[in-house]
Amino acid sequence: MIKKFIDKLLGKTAGGAQGKSRFGKRQEVPAEVHKIDPALVDERAKNVVTTLQQAGFEAYVVGGAVRDLLLGLRPKDFDVATNATPEQVKSLFRRAFIIGRRFRIVHVVYGRGREHEVIEVSTFRAYMDNAAAEQVAGNERTSKGELASMKHAVDASGRVLRDNVWGPQEEDAARRDFTVNAMYYDPANQVVVDYHNGIKDAQKLTLRMIGDPATRYREDPVRIIRAIRFSAKLAALGFKMEAKTAAPLVESSRLLADVPQSRLFDEMLKLLQTGHAIATVEQLNKLGLAKGIYPLLDVVVERADQPFVKAALQDTDRRVGEGKPVAPSFLLACVLWADVRDGWALRQEGQRGQRPQAPFPALQDAIDDVFNARIGDVSGRGKLAADMREIWMMQPRFDKRTGSTPYSLVEQARFRAAFDFMRLRADVGEVSEAIAEWWQEFSIADDVRRQDLLEQVREEQKVRQRVRVRDTAAPAKLRNEPAPRQNPPQNQGRGQDAEPDDEVEVEAGAVPPDGEAAAPRKRRRRRKPRPAGGGGGEGGGSAAGE
Repeated sequence: MIKKFIDKLLGKTAGGAQGKSRFGKRQEVPAEVHKIDPALVDERAKNVVTTLQQAGFEAYVVGGAVRDLLLGLRPKDFDVATNATPEQVKSLFRRAFIIGRRFRIVHVVYGRGREHEVIEVSTFRAYMDNAAAEQVAGNERTSKGELASMKHAVDASGRVLRDNVWGPQEEDAARRDFTVNAMYYDPANQVVVDYHNGIKDAQKLTLRMIGDPATRYREDPVRIIRAIRFSAKLAALGFKMEAKTAAPLVESSRLLADVPQSRLFDEMLKLLQTGHAIATVEQLNKLGLAKGIYPLLDVVVERADQPFVKAALQDTDRRVGEGKPVAPSFLLACVLWADVRDGWALRQEGQRGQRPQAPFPALQDAIDDVFNARIGDVSGRGKLAADMREIWMMQPRFDKRTGSTPYSLVEQARFRAAFDFMRLRADVGEVSEAIAEWWQEFSIADDVRRQDLLEQVREEQKVRQRVRVRDTAAPAKLRNEPAPRQNPPQNQGRGQDAEPDDEVEVEAGAVPPDGEAAAPRKRRRRRKPRPAGGGGGEGGGSAAGE
């Protein structure tokens, strides 16, 4: 009995194997076995590792970057793990910032503006038994005061709220989520350190949770979303989630109700903006998680097959694949456009006994309704909400292509996003393709070409006016007899010698070129007076001269 108690304290089973299975067995895999191409490693990540090692610390490239390197891919992001504390890391770099409360990490920043890159540096963490952690009754917000002085704390469900106890590398590996994300690569000697057979799982294309999956999901329910994200990202490479890892997902998803909405919102954006949005929707359906993770994500999955939303998801994946920036405001504006558009139409028509609204205030009110119903206060009604509103409010302005409107519109800060939005609407037939092409050319044209484009619109409008007049005159034509051929004023005006303006301008009283006179006109101009005797001179006559 005493031996069992001691074994339990030491983390061993009766056979003495649990300690080994928990922390794994350290394997150092040389370059000739793992075959990682050093050229794929970012120079700034190498610099961070070298700086830490020269200061006497252990340091490795870690996580998904190592997994991608093993697969022959160039990682988009590089993380570094070290035994240096956050304060020690910060002291070694000129532009380094300690962030986070739940997990304290350091961001080492290279470059400025849009070209900057962040290398995330974390300290090896100890594998802590949550049963021994301090427990709080509330969550991150309600227990903020208590958590301030705690290094390891959980809530009543066992969810980890603080995990800032430093430890050795083997324990750090055990507390990571998936085996393929728990490997360490030293670019100096090109050795991969593997504790949980991550290399074998990478070769077998298997996504496997370290430890008991249900327990790990309970410790941090966001691991459920991470499991979906990684399975979607790696599905194209042939990876499949291990059955034991997938089995508790649906049951464990109820634990997400205790996760702060702001964190879920951020995790949802990661699902949709890492270049695998379409694959993510497929995985959510496949794993039985199409509903229940986050309300706005439910809407995305529900509408993913709609042409406009599908086009937006595909466009987002394409831009990420090309290394172009993507904005969450654009994608969410696309997903919720149907709500805005339908609400806008109903308000203009009048709904629930209310009077119809003018287009502009109707659109504003429809947008407010969508924010209240779908977004809430998660975004803080800050920049994301403001950008979405601008994208939507610009859409009616694309219909006006005269005067100074086109010039002022292309100068708007959000013009490109609003145009791309309208371009997608054109792709699915919601907007004329000709209008989308016109704006595309106008946005990049010089002043002379822009004047030509505006003149082109004016001519098109004149033609449309002429067509409307003909359509209006058609019933009158049917009620009147054709004019006698010997009546020059009715026939000569549309002869070969007629002035061009007579055929373009509505107010000129142009006669339809179908061989029949239109209904009698009370107002005529630009015609020569009728010759004596009704002979009819060149160019035709006009009743205006009588």
